[in-house]
Amino acid sequence: MVSITPAALREASAATYLDMPVTTFRDLVSRGALPKPVVISDNVERWKSDELLAILNGKAARPSEDFEL
Repeated sequence: MVSITPAALREASAATYLDMPVTTFRDLVSRGALPKPVVISDNVERWKSDELLAILNGKAARPSEDFEL
């Protein structure tokens, strides 16, 4: 069976994708360690799965390097 990752993820799905609690994910986004969501329309925000994966793989710069984990 082939597993397909959606191109865009809701906050809870993005946190699950990175195997972390939503509160941790939200904190890392607010501190600049993870990218901000793309705003699609009023009240619709999504995170690009390829951006999250690129950060994990070390193939993309983090949005802000001024943070401490």
